[in-house]
Amino acid sequence: MQVVLLQRVENLGQMGEIVTVKTGYARNFLIPRKKALRATKENIAYFETQRKSLEALNATHKKEAEAIAKKMDKLTVSVIRQAAESGKLYGSVSTRDIADAVNAKGFKTSRDQYTVNQALKTLGLFPIKLELHPEVVVTVTVNIARSEDEAKIQQERGSALIRQTETGAAIEEAQPEVDAAAFLDKTETEEEAA
Repeated sequence: MQVVLLQRVENLGQMGEIVTVKTGYARNFLIPRKKALRATKENIAYFETQRKSLEALNATHKKEAEAIAKKMDKLTVSVIRQAAESGKLYGSVSTRDIADAVNAKGFKTSRDQYTVNQALKTLGLFPIKLELHPEVVVTVTVNIARSEDEAKIQQERGSALIRQTETGAAIEEAQPEVDAAAFLDKTETEEEAA
């Protein structure tokens, strides 16, 4: 399906370009979010008549987003969760949790503005992309910890705070894996010797 982009879309194109996309992507994402119109003669003509006002509106939104981005520079938010001694969370941290933590700092964001490339299921510091505008992206650091005190320590260290054993390995890694074949060979030789 061909669509006319009403704003810049990452990995797709700039405002005003006519691009070919999959039908589901156009119907379920681009058109409902007012990022594109179907590329019919009427819609192309409508876009050309509205082009200057759309570009002016886009420039205004971009300036506002850049001003907010300056305020959010090097923003770190803490998310408190229960976790095992090895650092694994009982659950995970979602984009909704991140948006709530950022909004608690006085900003207004929604969960669909965040790009999370991995599952957040361990303690630590994670850089998360926040798209304030299609052309303005900010990185927010999410500090996942068990308590506020632990979050402060993690922030100072720059890494996750997990309990270590005497050997320096995490508790989860302290238990060696048993090789089943070697275990069976050992028990067979003990039985033969007896």
